[in-house]
Amino acid sequence: MGFVANTSINLGLAILAAILCAYIAPAAAGSGIPEVKAYLNGIDAHSILAPSTLFVKIFGSIFGVAAGFVVGKEGPMVHTGACIANLLGQGGSKKYHLTWRWLRYFKNDRDRRDLITCGAAAGVAGAFRAPVGGVLFALEEAASWWRSALLWRTFFTTAVVAVVLRGFIEFCRSGRCGLFGQGGLIMFDVNSAKNSYSSADLLAVIILGVIGGIFGSFYNYLVDKVLRTYSIINERGPIFKVLLVAAVSLLTSCCSYGLPWLSHCIPCPSYLEADRCPTVGRSGNYKNFQCPAGHYNDLASLFLNTNDDAIRNLFSSGTSKEFHLSTLLVFFVAIYCLGIITYGIAVPSGLFIPVILAGASYGRLVGNLLGALSDLDTGLFALLGAASFLGGTMRMTVSLCVILLELTNNLLMLPLVMLVLLISKTVADSFNQGVYDQIVKLKGLPYLEAHAEPYMKNLVASDVVSGPLITFSGVEKVGNIMHALRLTRHNGFPVIDEPPLTPAPELCGLVLRSHLLVLLKGKKFTKQKTMTGSDIMRRFKAHDFAKAGSGKGVKLEDLDIKEEEMEMFVDLHPITNTSPYTVVETMSLAKAAVLFRQLALRHLCVVPKTPGRPPIVGILTRHDFMPEHVLGLYPHIVNRHK
Repeated sequence: MGFVANTSINLGLAILAAILCAYIAPAAAGSGIPEVKAYLNGIDAHSILAPSTLFVKIFGSIFGVAAGFVVGKEGPMVHTGACIANLLGQGGSKKYHLTWRWLRYFKNDRDRRDLITCGAAAGVAGAFRAPVGGVLFALEEAASWWRSALLWRTFFTTAVVAVVLRGFIEFCRSGRCGLFGQGGLIMFDVNSAKNSYSSADLLAVIILGVIGGIFGSFYNYLVDKVLRTYSIINERGPIFKVLLVAAVSLLTSCCSYGLPWLSHCIPCPSYLEADRCPTVGRSGNYKNFQCPAGHYNDLASLFLNTNDDAIRNLFSSGTSKEFHLSTLLVFFVAIYCLGIITYGIAVPSGLFIPVILAGASYGRLVGNLLGALSDLDTGLFALLGAASFLGGTMRMTVSLCVILLELTNNLLMLPLVMLVLLISKTVADSFNQGVYDQIVKLKGLPYLEAHAEPYMKNLVASDVVSGPLITFSGVEKVGNIMHALRLTRHNGFPVIDEPPLTPAPELCGLVLRSHLLVLLKGKKFTKQKTMTGSDIMRRFKAHDFAKAGSGKGVKLEDLDIKEEEMEMFVDLHPITNTSPYTVVETMSLAKAAVLFRQLALRHLCVVPKTPGRPPIVGILTRHDFMPEHVLGLYPHIVNRHK
């Protein structure tokens, strides 16, 4: 009856989460960190930060974690913070009647990007109660562009998070908020453990780092294979997504309820009072699970517990005899495998908690094996194991180090945590990429790396520009603009001034597709080819051309241009960016790629080196720097470079 009740409740919560994800906001499935990372790199994928995604992310994550899946809430909280920041950055949501006029100040690409970076940092700070770790996470993993002003803005954001968290924890200390607030701002305090270590312990830490790197890279490899398999199933429709979630839920429930039967009952430690061991009717270290009075089941104490309490059990100090070696081994294998098959289903799911649980279990296993040979407590070995597995999967160093120290309140472990993170990252990097980088690539998002590929040094900018190039005159016929907008999906067009406006053709600047649509909808046309910039400036306000929120911009289908208006002219000078970034056609493609990324550009104009030619050769966009495009044009270039 207990198994049926446990499985039924888990299955019901899992199906609720799956229905939300499959039918309302498919973009809410998964961690969300790869999508936020891609957005901050300049990729505005469909609905990744929409209000519907925010709603499903919050409630889907609650149902998913409560359903007993081996998932965490940390990744979804980063995505949630980014969604809230995006909602503020676009002035609210007209669709849901949530708009604020004062937020128009943020309706530009740079401020919106800064807000979303702060939102991601706030998500980490709230999930781990680690404000400084949140700032460093945004700097190291999330943001592609960083500046000094953004540092204090993210720091201010996470400081506010810490103050608000502290206030709620104080309010909930009496137990009126359930499990929230337990442990204060320090979630897994290991400060009471003995921190002295010897040279032999350093060797054990190095071995842990190597193990974490190997396990982490293999974990990433298996996650990639599982995601590719799930994508085939998920493409068949929402009902198949729900069925997949239900199947994984049943498997998880069978493991969490069935595996503890393999474990033997252990007598409660003599120094504990009867009300502390075994723990009945609440979460804690010592689960009774079918054992006689005064005994507990160590495997049930890990499986049939909240994720946070399971981590506390593994990190606990002075309890080297609490878990058998076989228990730690079974738990590690189960969490390792369940974490792999759970990530990718239609449920908001973070990777931090499964990785910490698996790493802590094999770390504690190593600590128990060393026994008296080591001066370090087994709880500290669990911490180092978690750090090694995190470094091996996510390939972060500074931010993970600070997050772990803020989680555990043990600054004396800093040298060992730094060492194990560096070793595990170095070992894992020799096999494959970090898990978030793999997922970004798997989703087909055109992510620009911080460095140029080596083969780009053998090419110049003009080698990869896509054609044919479509340009507009400074005063252009409406019909020509409409034809170009219908024919292409380009988001930027060069504007060229020609005689008699200028002595010779010259590049005036760049006009955006969204601005053209707004201009055409206003219908400030003339029958003669004349400049009417002052009239247009009086007709429109600056906020008319501000970046629209998701689904709110003017579309080509919204335009109602009559046949006689097609022969009229419109002046493009008022909406043209007259100072676009340009590079000469002979510039190295590697330099152009670095410039494009560091300046956070969307278009880079390529101009001729010699006079007497058309004033522009082409436009470089993100697509032109992608390895698939470059190697498709020059497949021999890699072999020649080698």
